[in-house]
Amino acid sequence: MENTKTISKGMYWILFLVSLVALVLLLKFASNWFWADLPFLFTFLVKAMDVI
Repeated sequence: MENTKTISKGMYWILFLVSLVALVLLLKFASNWFWADLPFLFTFLVKAMDVI
């Protein structure tokens, strides 16, 4: 039996939205650094959609 701790899909959606807000703020105030948030944004999106 597998005893690994999993995060619910709802938590991944919340993390995606937080990452999206961070991306918008980075675009507004530090546009050169917006790419630093992209891996988090897309990772949480595909995990929330249960693709991986």
